[in-house]
Amino acid sequence: MNILFIYSVYDICSPQKPLGRFDQIAYGVSYLSAMLKKNGHTTQLLIAGSSLDDIPRRLLDETINSFQPALICCTVVYSEYLFVAAMARYIKSRYPHIFIAVGGVHASLNPEQVIAEAFDAVCIGEGEYPVVELAAQLEKGLTPSGISNFWFKRDGRIEKNPLRPFLKNLDELPFPDRKMWEPWIENIPRLTYASVLLGRGCPFECTYCCNHAQKKLTTGTYVRLRSPDNIVAEIKEVIAENHRIRTFGLEMDTIAANKNWLLELCSLLEDLNRTLAEPLSFEVNLRITPGADFSDIFAAMQKSHFTVVNIGVESGSERFRREVLRRNYSNEDIRRFVEEAHRYGLKVFFYNIIGVPGETWDDFRQTVEVNRSCAPDGHYVYIFFPYPGTDLFARCQEQGLLKGSWATSGERTESKFAIPGFTRRQIRHNLIWFNYHVARGQKNRYKLFIAACLTELLAELKAISWFYLSYGWLRHRPSFRRLRRFLTR
Repeated sequence: MNILFIYSVYDICSPQKPLGRFDQIAYGVSYLSAMLKKNGHTTQLLIAGSSLDDIPRRLLDETINSFQPALICCTVVYSEYLFVAAMARYIKSRYPHIFIAVGGVHASLNPEQVIAEAFDAVCIGEGEYPVVELAAQLEKGLTPSGISNFWFKRDGRIEKNPLRPFLKNLDELPFPDRKMWEPWIENIPRLTYASVLLGRGCPFECTYCCNHAQKKLTTGTYVRLRSPDNIVAEIKEVIAENHRIRTFGLEMDTIAANKNWLLELCSLLEDLNRTLAEPLSFEVNLRITPGADFSDIFAAMQKSHFTVVNIGVESGSERFRREVLRRNYSNEDIRRFVEEAHRYGLKVFFYNIIGVPGETWDDFRQTVEVNRSCAPDGHYVYIFFPYPGTDLFARCQEQGLLKGSWATSGERTESKFAIPGFTRRQIRHNLIWFNYHVARGQKNRYKLFIAACLTELLAELKAISWFYLSYGWLRHRPSFRRLRRFLTR
């Protein structure tokens, strides 16, 4: 049976080639496609750019008429939900015989809202086995029913099936389908970076994240890790198919969720690199914990050619991290972490959030100071975006910050509401000038100033709809990325 996946993304290179990197693929869609192919079905992907502010009717019609899918699967996060729902309404109006199912984080946490739209079914939680059962019933000409994890809409009523436990053994899944993404990625022969998913779930409960809500969806262990052997096997498959890939992002909220597992993985990656003429390098996320000693982990990472460790500092204010973000570690823990990582030759990058309700101007100044004093190798800064299902979203509602209809565009690049003592204008200005304030006095001030002015100019031009595509295209150009690196190094 032919099954079409629809995926939408806001930040695109161009309508024809929306993605610029292999690590932009969505793993949920990729695993579903791999499972369906394993069970004899044919899949195809369509990517639409929600930043174009219009349903891609021509693209949808051409794809559906040529591919003739019996099932269309959509995935939604909150910021893309309205756009995907509009596409579903258009498809249902023109092709009522096609069954449309939807899943993803927003659908799992808000099934009552989502099932009221033009979708025939909502998948709650993990979908690999449920979607295979759905395809099997449709292929037999049956009316889908009785499939765990699915809600079905039929004859004015909703069939709500129970949820199966979280999948226990991730190794039983086929490797994610990367081939489906290749027609949508620009300059594949030149790409040297890919990513591999290490596991599912996170042991922490940060207030800006929905992990705490997702782990309550059903029973079973929420934090699960693939075996090191299985991960290495996937890496080997990726480099066999794309010999230019030399760097892997090992994707997980924190790679240190299980220390013994991590040390075993490092050992196998070290063995793999011994067999290669040019060693692979690896980048990971790691969560700081109070008083933790990472020396043995960093030593193992050094041997296996890890090069970058990303940590979520989020705020330089210990009070704010503890009381608002639910992240309990000290600034001394951060400094010690960076110093130890540098001793083992690891680069450290910080993630920062600004514009969170409860944040003060002094909290922000402390964030700048921690980034200055710890001297990481680089940093990222984003404006807080309130995702439904998170504790901070509930807090925003309680404080009356989400009044009326508020746009989902500008996700993590624009402030959605005013915070007492920290205006939207201040938040946006300090996002653009963050690097200048952090590196001032430590790097060439003229290059920093030019980089900040360039970023602000592009931010202004991005607001002009006709410029957006050229902006997206420009931002992904290798020459532009080299210029940005030169100006900020």
